[in-house]
Amino acid sequence: MIIGLISDTHSFLDPKVFDHFKNVDEIWHAGDFGNEQVIGDLKSFKRIRGVYGNIDDKEIQSLFPEDLWFDCEGLSIWMTHIGGTPPNYNPRVKKLLKQKVPQIFICGHSHILRIKKDPSFNNMLYLNPGAAGNHGFHLMKTIIRFELQNKGIKKMEVIELGRRGQIN
Repeated sequence: MIIGLISDTHSFLDPKVFDHFKNVDEIWHAGDFGNEQVIGDLKSFKRIRGVYGNIDDKEIQSLFPEDLWFDCEGLSIWMTHIGGTPPNYNPRVKKLLKQKVPQIFICGHSHILRIKKDPSFNNMLYLNPGAAGNHGFHLMKTIIRFELQNKGIKKMEVIELGRRGQIN
């Protein structure tokens, strides 16, 4: 299964996302869609899974949960928008991780791209795709593409979409 991971679009979906995600099976959005147009554009393109973020309104919150737990290709996955970073998870996330540890933990919010294994939680893979939108302090818009197969992760790629504010 090929996954396209995106976050923090903040009402802007860079057209290059469609080129980079043309061969993915699913798009996972780690929150802060910004508006329903982004959701509609992604849904008309590929199957999406996602969580709402802190800027998402009640309509978007009714479409997506705060926390999404699921299994994919034999791996347990937890996605939420505000997670913190290893080892400094926010208090809510840290409490939940002490109860149940996924193999892959995905969050957004920080606008900082980070891929890291956390030895404190069974080498859980932490993924934050950074921000793909134009709103925020990040300089480069980023997304991640990877494969999940037979309980493994392969071909992890960080994709730069261009500088924040740049459209083409």
